[in-house]
Amino acid sequence: MATNVATALFGIADLWVIGRLGIAEAQAGVELGAKFMMGLLVVFNFLRTGTIALTAQAAGRADAAAQAAALVRALGAALLIGALLIAAMPLAVPLGLEALHARGGVADAAATYVGIRYWGGALWLVNAVLVGWLIGRRRVRAVLAIEVAANLVHVALDLLFVLGLGWGVAGVAAATLMSEALKLVAAALVAAREEPAALARQLSRQSATWERAALGALFRLNRDLFLRTLLLTGAILLLVRDGAMEGPVVLAANGILYQLFILSALLLDGFESAAQVLCGEAVGARDAARFRRLVRDVLLWGLGCGALISLVYALAGAPFAASFSTDAQVVATTLTFLPWAMLLPVLGVSSYVFDGIYIGATWTGALLVTMAIAFAVYAALLLVTGPLGNHGLWLAFALFLAARAAAQAALLPRLIRRGFAAA
Repeated sequence: MATNVATALFGIADLWVIGRLGIAEAQAGVELGAKFMMGLLVVFNFLRTGTIALTAQAAGRADAAAQAAALVRALGAALLIGALLIAAMPLAVPLGLEALHARGGVADAAATYVGIRYWGGALWLVNAVLVGWLIGRRRVRAVLAIEVAANLVHVALDLLFVLGLGWGVAGVAAATLMSEALKLVAAALVAAREEPAALARQLSRQSATWERAALGALFRLNRDLFLRTLLLTGAILLLVRDGAMEGPVVLAANGILYQLFILSALLLDGFESAAQVLCGEAVGARDAARFRRLVRDVLLWGLGCGALISLVYALAGAPFAASFSTDAQVVATTLTFLPWAMLLPVLGVSSYVFDGIYIGATWTGALLVTMAIAFAVYAALLLVTGPLGNHGLWLAFALFLAARAAAQAALLPRLIRRGFAAA
């Protein structure tokens, strides 16, 4: 949980520092540019989640070679995807910003941000693999140390580049890019000291590591996770796009509300990561009773923490949200829609926990089905709630989270019976 909060500070620091300038278009441009990069990269988050699941299951079997192979194959995939993204840059950037309805000064600021951050895409992908592998090996404290160090550097660079040197939007993007590079170096140094890392170096040179059957199993898992994340990212980008159509003030306010949402989501994703590792180990050990006990316990702990975060937002959310901008219109608009940010932690936590359970058990096909159902519900709700304006947009998003959890809960008993039938 602490590691995920450290991760959230990247976006929070960027939006908060640019908000000191009191320019709604600049803040909206950073929001739009950041969501473009999120849409581009987070769809490949299977590199992290898939690596956690495969590494945890291998750890449950005490199979060091399988842990090493999971690392090698995921790194190979990350480097290939990174090269393809760089090649696609001249086409991807203008099309992506147009799809998000970037206009005027907001479009200029977003293009500046993306033009710098895009070059760090490969760094982000490799980081996802290394962090996932370390979490799968229960090296979470090392990951936390890396995230905290990278964020301290990131905040310092944000303040230096934006407020000290006056680089504005370009300073925010440069700070993020340099922080990602630092995180990659640190994660690589930690991973290299792990026992299976020596095996990983050997396996990378063996043709058996890259055989079609072994890669096929990896890509089937990652295909489902990719498509599931594509739908999730699409839902978030629809939220951003519809906000952009309301103008820069609403877009900037929604960006602040999204930071509150993602802060709570990443904090509660600690339960998702725990479920991935612990449930993955239980599946690897073929221990059905342990798996059922973990499902119950992680859900209860998650719901309790989700309710607590919602309460904290209700009591202290207003001054925290208002601190993100010095533009009076942006602040007033943010506070108008703040109740949605208060509701989302308790409403969304069950879906995060179920994600971890499904991924740890490698039930990724079922996970994709539940996300497709929830996305269809969300798309229909956007049409129905459209006349309510921005309130309708956040209502549809809140019900999307609830629909995800409902579909996952409905499928889980059958998956457990089928998955542990032999046990």
